[in-house]
Amino acid sequence: MDKVNFLAEWLDNLREQGLFNHIRTMGSPQGAWLDVNGKRCLNFCSNNYLGLGNDARLRQAAIEAINQFGVGPGAVRSIAGTNTLHHRLETKLAAFKGVEATVLFQSGWCANQAVIPAITREGDALFSDEFNHASIIDGCRLSNARRYRYAHCDADDLRRQLDANASFERALVITDGVFSMDGDIAPLDKLADVIRDRPNVLLMVDDAHGEGVLGQGGRGAANHFGLHGEVDIEVGTLSKAFGVVGGYVAGRQPLIDYLKQRGRPFLFSSAETPADVGAAIEAVDILAQSTELVERLWQNATTFQARMRALGFDLGRTQTPITPVMIGDEKTAQEFSRRLFDDEGVFAMAITYPSVPRGTARIRVMLSAIHTPHDLETGVQAFERIGRSLGVI
Repeated sequence: MDKVNFLAEWLDNLREQGLFNHIRTMGSPQGAWLDVNGKRCLNFCSNNYLGLGNDARLRQAAIEAINQFGVGPGAVRSIAGTNTLHHRLETKLAAFKGVEATVLFQSGWCANQAVIPAITREGDALFSDEFNHASIIDGCRLSNARRYRYAHCDADDLRRQLDANASFERALVITDGVFSMDGDIAPLDKLADVIRDRPNVLLMVDDAHGEGVLGQGGRGAANHFGLHGEVDIEVGTLSKAFGVVGGYVAGRQPLIDYLKQRGRPFLFSSAETPADVGAAIEAVDILAQSTELVERLWQNATTFQARMRALGFDLGRTQTPITPVMIGDEKTAQEFSRRLFDDEGVFAMAITYPSVPRGTARIRVMLSAIHTPHDLETGVQAFERIGRSLGVI
């Protein structure tokens, strides 16, 4: 008897519901166009917001880092895995974000797993936006603090919940800066107003989709709202706008020092590789020196979204280059994505439950600074043909 037959049944159930994810394979570097399963396609899927994922300057920086430090880190940061590149990147990120210090982690996911349970204890409380990323949810599960969810982007509900559950020593309010499935921006100014007179309540923002997108030159959500010094903890990723991989936490020096002592991914998982750190240093330098890529990203987003809305597509509540084309039905969304790929050569994946609530399936278009006007028009026309064929518009 095969002891994992039940998993085959679960997989069949996912297929029947239109929730099975067909994972495609890339055969080329990240760019506006990709080789996907051996087919050249317009790329509307990657988080490569600024096109740095295959930038020649980052590739050269990675090569130089390998030549200097080799391929692997060899150890965790706290034993023998920290090299001078790590310190350089942490210093540059702190200057870019306008904070006292930063600490690197292997991913943005690991950064959330590190900071949330490390700085909260029994007797504390966590207040998390109901649509926060899975890494925040899992980070909260690792904490001994009591957990509460407030209504999405609703500062008034946060205030009510803080008042109704005030028997805590400390509280941590956590929100995404930009919500990756809908593209809307957290009202950080209103959230900051709620906690401003509460000295035992901290504000934490996961800015994975805000860096390189929001704020002056892509400095993120806190910069966008002019809240430097009022956002206590900023979590970032190097795998999206920065074009590499890795994560970090930014904030006051005591926070960073403590995470180096008690952040479990820092202590128990190998350090970021020299190539990744070297390339990330170059990416931060590029953003610090010029706003051109960020401006081009927003120009592309404005152009594409205006064309799609004019055709009658529902783009939800996006306020950023993340463009959810709302479909609703999971099976229709999967069929839409399949036909975009098979018939039109457009790579745009369907997003379904559990990434989004049931009945809110969408095709999520991820725009980049390196898409040309011709690329955008090619995509719009493909969406129009499939949308009309399936009765979406």
